[in-house]
Amino acid sequence: MTETLQAAIERLGSPTELLRNSQASPTVFPVTPEFSNWRSEQRSWRTSCALLDQSHHMTDLFLRGPGAEALLSGLAVNSFATFPADRAKQFIAVNHQGQLIGDAILAHLEEDSYNLVGHPMVLDWVQFHAETGGHDVEMERDGNSIVRPGDPRLFRYELQGPTAPAIIEKLIGGPAQHIGFFHMGRFPIAGLEVRSIRHGMAGQPGYELFGPWADGARVRDALLETGAEFGLTQVGAKGYSTANLESGWVPSPVPAIFSDDALRAYREWLPAAAAGSLGGSFASPEIEDYYLTPYDLGYGRSVAFDHDFIGSDALRGLPEGSHRHKVTLVWNPDDVQEAIGSLMRPGLPAKYIELPKARYALYQVDLVFRDGAAIGQSFDCGYIANEQSFVSLASLDPGTAGLGDEVTVLWGEEPNSNKLQVEPHRQVAVRATVAPAPFVQFARENYRVA
Repeated sequence: MTETLQAAIERLGSPTELLRNSQASPTVFPVTPEFSNWRSEQRSWRTSCALLDQSHHMTDLFLRGPGAEALLSGLAVNSFATFPADRAKQFIAVNHQGQLIGDAILAHLEEDSYNLVGHPMVLDWVQFHAETGGHDVEMERDGNSIVRPGDPRLFRYELQGPTAPAIIEKLIGGPAQHIGFFHMGRFPIAGLEVRSIRHGMAGQPGYELFGPWADGARVRDALLETGAEFGLTQVGAKGYSTANLESGWVPSPVPAIFSDDALRAYREWLPAAAAGSLGGSFASPEIEDYYLTPYDLGYGRSVAFDHDFIGSDALRGLPEGSHRHKVTLVWNPDDVQEAIGSLMRPGLPAKYIELPKARYALYQVDLVFRDGAAIGQSFDCGYIANEQSFVSLASLDPGTAGLGDEVTVLWGEEPNSNKLQVEPHRQVAVRATVAPAPFVQFARENYRVA
């Protein structure tokens, strides 16, 4: 019998014990790691155009029926007042206390038909309520290529970079229809009708193209052939995994599902294998200390109180100005070099810093200090070749540090956990400078421009 998350927590005594010593295999993107080299591939979305294959590493949840919108609206902080077909949005869900469970991309495909795609955390939450809440909705789940036998239901390709519009226009033989941010359209490509969403994973101009899996190879070949003169570059898993560091998106905050009694039935439904793993220098025994609100990650503009949703009363009651603010931390190059160099010297080294992405747990949470006091948490971290910088995304307590201030990130675990990704190491302090999120100026100024 499959062990549930609730049973695993009770067996081990605490959620943090379960997560910090998880024996889950390292998280991988089940696509080609590099087509050339990840440095050049990173640069392509800044200088020409990147082709990123999103068909394999994300999970899809398809919802159909007259109850689909009510189900989704009741679980999302987002407004559904104006959400017609051929629109998409970042779907954000919280628990009853207003603490973040996760986010995903929700596409309104047709009347009463939706596709929710992303990490499983928020999809699991929606699936649970679809199965147990008495909604008039049909549901189909398509897992990622690690867990799913056979091919995906859909192909999904991201075109990202300044020459993306020119590639589309040459493919379709004329000017492309104007598509606003997170609006959807259709393009004739290689004799096929291909659906698109206008958005950008690294904050650059881009389109997400998708359609039936059987059409995927034909569409990809047409993209590569037409895009050659525009510098179209295939980007592998290593480069793709870092795109969020430029756009400022935190991919996997700790979901606030592990402790609230109101969520016990959910934990009894959810397999323990879906729990994930926790890493980093922030090491509180209380799992609630890892929880965030949407405001802590800059999602306040998406919170709408024009409808009732789980957690709405709690979010309404948050004191004004109490939330943290999301920033980018630019790590000191000398300190990063010192940590990496410790691998080459006698003695216990620092925790291995892998390039380009150094996160070693599904939920990476490192402690941030200033003047000896803890002021926040650092999350996803890695190297951006376009900026020649090693950075992390972080959420800092209000009033503790502003742009240009120096803080300290504590890297590594004490004591070392038993995760498969963790080797014997010592903690090291890394200086960092507070910068905006998104870090890249183009993304800050243009990401949501219609």
